[in-house]
Amino acid sequence: MTSKTEGKLNLFVSNAQTIKKKFTWQHDLTRRLAALLYAQESKPVECEAIRQCHTILKSSAGVFSAFRGNMSLCIAALLSLSDNPERLMGEAIKVYNLLKKVKLRASDYLAVAAYQIAAGADSDNYTTVIERTRAFYDGMKAHHWFHTGQDDYIFAAMLGLSDLDVNTGVERIEQLYVRLKNEFWDKNNVQALSQVMVLGGTSDATIGRVLALRDTLKAQKLRLDRSDTLSSLGVLALLPVDIEIIVRDIDEAQTFLRAQKGFGSLSIYKQELLLFAAAIVSWEYADSVKSGVLAATLSTSITNIIIAQQADMIAVMTAANTAAVSASSSQ
Repeated sequence: MTSKTEGKLNLFVSNAQTIKKKFTWQHDLTRRLAALLYAQESKPVECEAIRQCHTILKSSAGVFSAFRGNMSLCIAALLSLSDNPERLMGEAIKVYNLLKKVKLRASDYLAVAAYQIAAGADSDNYTTVIERTRAFYDGMKAHHWFHTGQDDYIFAAMLGLSDLDVNTGVERIEQLYVRLKNEFWDKNNVQALSQVMVLGGTSDATIGRVLALRDTLKAQKLRLDRSDTLSSLGVLALLPVDIEIIVRDIDEAQTFLRAQKGFGSLSIYKQELLLFAAAIVSWEYADSVKSGVLAATLSTSITNIIIAQQADMIAVMTAANTAAVSASSSQ
């Protein structure tokens, strides 16, 4: 593990401990995600800036807006890292309304997708990016009606922001899906994995690298092939780094995190810990990509993929808690 990676791990841990004290009412998963976003920028978390941006968010979005849902702290953290949070929040609201006009449904995922587009595109290009986002979504839906839903909005926006041709991109995603569907049990997340991998092409070498990475990680009892971390496996496979080095660094990163206060087995489960370790290792090597579509989008895509996976975890936990409360109240 490099000194740069160790530095980001230490900063992430410090940020997580700080934000936990300042945002006690927020979900653990969103607090850790906000801490990670600051660590990615090599910055100590600025809780007051996040609080101010949370206020901007609440004053800009209606009471029932998805911007005020489970991902509000994440969006506030992203805003606080921008140059002009108030303007960016206004643009995100504008994009959100445009996305709803093309019949994408209101949700936490759509709020994050709207922020992605507002942060990643010029206002003159919103219409084009939104049309591409809808087209990527529709293309995936045409192939896989059952597996394509609101949790694909963030990936569709990521692809909408890229330079990939829509028709070519959708067909490449399907080619990857067909090649990989029998290798992993969760078909919904195989589609997400394919959406990530399409940034690097559909060659046999790319597919072989994903499978080799999966097997090498699995041998070390590092299960990134599970549903809530599968997209990260795709990111790691696209990095121009030896598989053994990637696996070693992830192992060392997750071992380091597990030993820290607030990251023990009673505080954070293994898949989320692996997600963070993989993210920090991925960011370390993303700068090694020097050319092509992948070079232009990888660093930002890693952030969006981590947010998407964390949003899934939050959605699952929220649904489980709601079900538990409902069952308890009915007894």
